[in-house]
Amino acid sequence: MLKTSLITGLFDLVDLPGIPGLEASGVVIDVGPNVSTLKPGDRVAYACLPPGAYCNVRKLPADRLVKLPAGISDEIAAAALVKGLTAEFLLHRVHHLVRGETVLVHAAAGGVGSLLTQWASALGAHVIGTVGSANKAAFAMGNGCAAVINYREQDFVSEIARMTEGRGVDLVVDGVGQQTFARSAESLATCGHLVSYGQASGMIGQWDIDSMAGKSMTISRPNFNHYTDTRSKLKAGSERLFAAIAQGIVRPQIGRQFPLNEAADAHRWLESRESTGSNLLLP
Repeated sequence: MLKTSLITGLFDLVDLPGIPGLEASGVVIDVGPNVSTLKPGDRVAYACLPPGAYCNVRKLPADRLVKLPAGISDEIAAAALVKGLTAEFLLHRVHHLVRGETVLVHAAAGGVGSLLTQWASALGAHVIGTVGSANKAAFAMGNGCAAVINYREQDFVSEIARMTEGRGVDLVVDGVGQQTFARSAESLATCGHLVSYGQASGMIGQWDIDSMAGKSMTISRPNFNHYTDTRSKLKAGSERLFAAIAQGIVRPQIGRQFPLNEAADAHRWLESRESTGSNLLLP
């Protein structure tokens, strides 16, 4: 979602000419004189501002780097850190998911969506995903969804009502934004929680809070940086993520891999809406 928002200019983070990219993995080449937590040769990953990850060599503050456990490959780290940390705070901190809750995940075959469906299912939730094709439906079903709705062929609000016998869902996790926000609210059960964590289709605009009282709904709009802006938050989130990967709870899916000098093609593939999982740029 963030990559798409940067491409469209929704997030004004890169002044052209400039280097995009907020996440990567690699090997420490050298450290400053006051750095004691890392040494040359350590495998690390990062997911933070400022942009500049589309490169071969980079300088960053040591406290923004996460040391990789032996069982986490460079590719998995690059594919999973931003998306996995997002899934971690959405399901454990923004909303404390409770076993038995019904969860609607939009873009369930995407990088964040596939991790959300896996993790929520492992936590005991009944997960319903929305996707845009039959291939993505099969992908989402293999990643923890109990049911999948193809939004190109079905009205997801009507399908949610049917599946829940009119009750609605306890939680909607929505990274799409403008195209889905209002209908996501319609899909909620009374006292349900709508977490809007992205706006791939555009800004959701302004909403009258009084209109939300009919269901006593809760709305959250978390910001990735606020959940990873200290060393303690980053360490706790990444340790929980790496443990979930090691236990097989979360299985990051790597989609296509592109050479760094073909980044433009990678962006076109991302925007095509045909991609599944996480795509990588290789230096």
